[in-house]
Amino acid sequence: MKIRCPWVHDDPLIIDYHDQEWGVPIHDDRLLFEFLILEGAQAGLSWITILKKRENYRKAFDNFEVERVAAYHEQKIEELLNNPGIVRNRLKIRAAVGNAKAVLEIQKEFGSFDAYIWKFVGDKAIKNKWKTLEDVPSSTSQSERMTKDLKKKGFKFVGPTICYGFMQAVGMVNDHVVDCFRHKELEEGSNDA
Repeated sequence: MKIRCPWVHDDPLIIDYHDQEWGVPIHDDRLLFEFLILEGAQAGLSWITILKKRENYRKAFDNFEVERVAAYHEQKIEELLNNPGIVRNRLKIRAAVGNAKAVLEIQKEFGSFDAYIWKFVGDKAIKNKWKTLEDVPSSTSQSERMTKDLKKKGFKFVGPTICYGFMQAVGMVNDHVVDCFRHKELEEGSNDA
């Protein structure tokens, strides 16, 4: 039987997410944007709630194509507010649109969102060695710097805890506990995306 991080429960969706995605380094702008929006949508909710709505989010937000989301107007925002398949929070939906516009500006300045966002960890994943779930921080100096810079660039729903959750999800940090089978796999770099 595989040993997993203690936050994984018996829901197949969370098991698959943990085993296949969580902590795998991502360098694709569209997917980075998707995770940034989903982490913001999660604020105040559980991750499993967002995972269960992920496909609905992809449909509702044009598969997180940054240019399309950046072009959303009031009518589209109202349509999203009436979509029961996503978290219907006006501030979070508006933040997704505003964040898409900010990503476009970053792409112009840095060439890609990837080139910009990974600079917060020196362009390589931080390999942590946490023994227990209690050892894992909810934010770090890197996530605090990321928050400050993102907010300066006009991003919303990007506090230090959200940014750290994003960093964990996209593999900027390996926060699988050391006993978890995925820790060693990611430590050895067998899953870079």
